[in-house]
Amino acid sequence: MFTHVVLGANDVEASRRFYDAALGALGLGAAAGPDPKGRYWWRTDRGAFAIGKPIDGEPACHANGGTLGFFAATPEMVSAFQAAGVAAGGRAIEDPPGERNGPFGKLVLAYLRDPDGNKICALHRP
Repeated sequence: MFTHVVLGANDVEASRRFYDAALGALGLGAAAGPDPKGRYWWRTDRGAFAIGKPIDGEPACHANGGTLGFFAATPEMVSAFQAAGVAAGGRAIEDPPGERNGPFGKLVLAYLRDPDGNKICALHRP
């Protein structure tokens, strides 16, 4: 459905380190970049994700109520995502990594806040 997602970052290098660690735990390589606008990109055959300073020059802020979910191929990757993200400056939020049952069936999830407060998660569907 999506081609790409870009999140604003106030300290782009801190955010790059955070996402290199968290997304690396999901099997993605290090970010490419920076591009001419100072953004770093992680790409797969399914889409792209980037971080960078807002183009309008205003400070980056998180979307209250927004969550960005990343695909995890295994339940172990979900836990590794959270551990790597916390070690790289993120903050664990909500329940510990694990299985949840809800309207979409069983899911394995872990939630983090990135260095700028954006809410992200890793999701595995058993």
